[in-house]
Amino acid sequence: MKPAPLNKADPRRPWRGWYSTSEWQAIRAERLTIEPHCRMCAAEGRRTRATVADHIRPHRGNRTLFFDLRNTQSLCAPHHDRDKQREELRGYSTKIDANGFPADPRHPFNRG
Repeated sequence: MKPAPLNKADPRRPWRGWYSTSEWQAIRAERLTIEPHCRMCAAEGRRTRATVADHIRPHRGNRTLFFDLRNTQSLCAPHHDRDKQREELRGYSTKIDANGFPADPRHPFNRG
């Protein structure tokens, strides 16, 4: 069974329309002003202009989390569209620390 496409008209995901509200556009603009560079690139020692206001904690349709500026971070499109999406699907990051071990405590390797 194919997953439903993510679009504004999807009745199973009415929150998709929130991205086009003036409230979200103001939050996005404020986040990118406060934090103009990608947070993930900065953690890797690079300085890249951010283009996406990303939700740190997935909102899953929770209106309060969706419209909370404190629940946003600035990311570049590649980090948002690739790394952040993979991390949300897996439930952990696959980044490796300086010793060659998974850095995320949620990684299966680090679960005891």
